[in-house]
Amino acid sequence: MRSQVRTMAESQIQYTKTSDGVNIAYASMGEGPPLVGAPLAGFAHSQRNWEMFPHLQPLTRTFRVILYDPRGTSLSDRDAIDFSMEAMMRDLEAVIDRTGLRSFAIMAVQDAVPIAITYAATFPDRVTHLILTDGWTNSSDFTGMPAFEAHEALIDSDWTLYTETLARVLSGVDDPSVAAQLGEHFRACIEPAAYRAFVAAAKNYDVSAFLPDVKAETLVLHNNNSRFVPVRVGQKIAAGIPDARFLAIDDMTYDRIAPLVEEFAGTQKPVSVEPSALRTVLFTDIVGHTEMMQRLGDEKGRDVLREHERITRETLKEFGGDEVKTMGDGFMASFGSVTKAMDCAIALQRALEAWNVSLRSQGGPSTGSGRTDELKVRIGLNAGEPIEEDGDLFGSMVILASRIAAKAGGGEILIPEPVRHLLTGKSCVYADRGETVLKGFEDAVRLYEVRWRE
Repeated sequence: MRSQVRTMAESQIQYTKTSDGVNIAYASMGEGPPLVGAPLAGFAHSQRNWEMFPHLQPLTRTFRVILYDPRGTSLSDRDAIDFSMEAMMRDLEAVIDRTGLRSFAIMAVQDAVPIAITYAATFPDRVTHLILTDGWTNSSDFTGMPAFEAHEALIDSDWTLYTETLARVLSGVDDPSVAAQLGEHFRACIEPAAYRAFVAAAKNYDVSAFLPDVKAETLVLHNNNSRFVPVRVGQKIAAGIPDARFLAIDDMTYDRIAPLVEEFAGTQKPVSVEPSALRTVLFTDIVGHTEMMQRLGDEKGRDVLREHERITRETLKEFGGDEVKTMGDGFMASFGSVTKAMDCAIALQRALEAWNVSLRSQGGPSTGSGRTDELKVRIGLNAGEPIEEDGDLFGSMVILASRIAAKAGGGEILIPEPVRHLLTGKSCVYADRGETVLKGFEDAVRLYEVRWRE
């Protein structure tokens, strides 16, 4: 444990890029188990927050605290004002990917709570602890509250008046100087148009169905005097998450939060991991997954995803591949043999193409822009000695495999030059795609496309 807490000046801002090309600012301070702060739009600022919110610096004595700015705010790309849950997940995933975290705690307040719940439910093996303060699950939890009605009436009024009023209501502090300081911070974090876009997007968040899927140890804190969200909402969240703990607090202040977080999550210990034997890692990813779901709708889109999952799992089983995890629109698998991995990749592309041909022959639905329910999947492989922990694989070779897959187009298989050498003697046809520098790697990698069609 360190003897001193670093000042804000020592916090260095870094950037990562999301899968849709948005630059996200983040910073970390402290040592120990990682604790990620899910961002509250309008109050998240990866540089200013260390001084603005007094509970953060004490936490750096126990944790490695990681803060980031969501798109459209603060030091991240201000022009990207898509605040949909899908966009919020892309921001968080980019930060987790860039910082190399394998398991971590998440701390979230108010409007950031749905983001934390969504991530924890989607990646239950990665989130160890959740600390949720004054949260909600959907807009019905707060609509009708007098403070929210006043907020709705003021949002299009004078920006300074609105921000200082909102700061006073959210903080529960009536001191005009404190409200002015928080209001100034709010205005430094977000522009009026962006905040209105966030409020509109947040009204569509609904994480009620995700609560039973959260496996992390969870502490739900709620202010008995919250003006925006009644305490019964916090109780509902705690009741919906298996084994969650609930604590209602009168006049919750920042100096009370840090000790509770330290007591709850400060005992998590880093897991000792060792390199595993040589493995070949295979990543798949559906091209245009989001657009497909929007075109087909949830029910029909899920039917297509189920076919993708069925075909992929049957092919993995046929070639002895181990499914490591699924990311909804793709798979990560590992093989003890690079030849088996390549055979599986080729067989998978052929099986998906056969499914598409069958679909076309049946006269399935189409649009003027092409097939809406065909599956186009990109595949990337890499070989090496990954880090194995609790059934998951980590390390630079795994990240490189993911980056290689992201470079592939629909229906393509990409491999790096070392894997091609491992396949010497196998009757594959390759197309040299040249050298490229992949995100997070300094040295260029020569990639080859594997031609799999008969």
